[in-house]
Amino acid sequence: MIINPLTAIDFYKADHRRQYPEGTTQVYSNLTARSSKHAKVLRDYYDEDVVFFGLQYFVKSFLIQEWNDNFFKLDKDTVVKAYKRRLNQALNMKNFDVSHIEALYDLGYLPIRIKALPEGVHVPIGVPMLTVVNTLPEFFWLTNYLETIFSCYLWKPITSATIAFEFKKLLSRYAQKTGTPKDFVVFQSHDFSFRGAAGLSDALINGAAHLTSFVSTDTVAAIDLMEAYYHANADDGPLGVAVPATEHSVMCMDGEENEADTIKRLITEVYPDGIVSIVADTWDYWSVITKTLVELKADVMARNGKVVIRPDSGDPTLIVCGDPSAPVGSPEYKGTMECLWEIFGGTLNDKGYKVLDEHIGLIYGDSITLERANIILKRLEAKGFASGNIVFGVGSMTYQSTIRDTFGFAMKATSGVVNSERRSIYKNPKTDSGTKKSAKGLLRVEKEGDHYVLYQNQSEEQEKQGELKTIFEDGKLKIDVTLSAIRKRLLSF
Repeated sequence: MIINPLTAIDFYKADHRRQYPEGTTQVYSNLTARSSKHAKVLRDYYDEDVVFFGLQYFVKSFLIQEWNDNFFKLDKDTVVKAYKRRLNQALNMKNFDVSHIEALYDLGYLPIRIKALPEGVHVPIGVPMLTVVNTLPEFFWLTNYLETIFSCYLWKPITSATIAFEFKKLLSRYAQKTGTPKDFVVFQSHDFSFRGAAGLSDALINGAAHLTSFVSTDTVAAIDLMEAYYHANADDGPLGVAVPATEHSVMCMDGEENEADTIKRLITEVYPDGIVSIVADTWDYWSVITKTLVELKADVMARNGKVVIRPDSGDPTLIVCGDPSAPVGSPEYKGTMECLWEIFGGTLNDKGYKVLDEHIGLIYGDSITLERANIILKRLEAKGFASGNIVFGVGSMTYQSTIRDTFGFAMKATSGVVNSERRSIYKNPKTDSGTKKSAKGLLRVEKEGDHYVLYQNQSEEQEKQGELKTIFEDGKLKIDVTLSAIRKRLLSF
């Protein structure tokens, strides 16, 4: 389906042009995360900031590609008539004026300037990450005409990149405490979110956001996005990686009575070496752990690689770490990790924590959240196991349980020009708790120490200074960032 970018708006945007005061020639807006009160983060370790990511994808794919392909390069009469038809019908307005749309088509590009902080940096709540302003006076209406699509494209990648980084912080903290190699952390959170996404575009940008902090993913198309829009190259090193893995249809196909034979065939014939992940809860999970794996121990240990066991149902904490309410000594009481240690053994690392034999591993990917991962790691630590014994599959329970209000994103105008007079504008509803209070006037963001700081009511000269740099202007991308640079910025925090 081809979408006319003109109609990628809320209806009420269409006629705001006539609602501004006579003589308006500029509208200046910003995008800011206003609150984290709805964010499901670990509060003891959260720094009240968000990871800025996704702007370049939005600029290249929508502001340039979509506008060029589906507006500027099409027949003028066709696209303008289609727009006029939609507005006349839906708004019940007779002969909706489209002269401003015709003027935009004749111009041939979007006359706006986007200034932004670098992608990959941590932006404190309440500090704008970008500003938008029209570059030609007659197109003052365009700045906030685009507000809806800015919000639509950007809140999700920023939110997901932030949550991914919070996972990385959590995993890094336990890695340091329990002696897991630091380099393993980037493989320890695996993106399982594709099937739970709200369409392909959602899966793409969410999967790409995950890749800002990790390299382990099942979302193949997210790697394509990074190569297409962020100059990544999978030939140059780990961009996105995965392992062969089974699903329940595979495990079911030869029948419950032949499950052990299926696992044996998979680990000795289909994948005689390397890492392979086996879903183990198709029928009797604990039987697979305590009987089948014991029977196949020699086969597992003879492989040049790792067999990763994947439970996929039940309470993740109890399945991995054990259920204190289960009969003492039972597999359920011990939990998967302890059972695998009893069967396959392992070593103690330099910090005295248990590390499973290199031929066996564990991944859990059902309903994993930051809070649940934290509890699992804490319980494993208490049992004497290093954090690197487990990989988490992070899917829709985490990445699709977010909304625009998770971090309170909003794009609001703070300045304008009317009859050559600069006006500072803001909102501060008395019925609100203060979250919706906007900044005021022209804005400048400076980096002071490790933090970005907002300065409001700036002069036009002051607004030109600071850390907000021109990313897009008059239809052209001005700064082209790479995934490598984004990952390096994340590591610096």
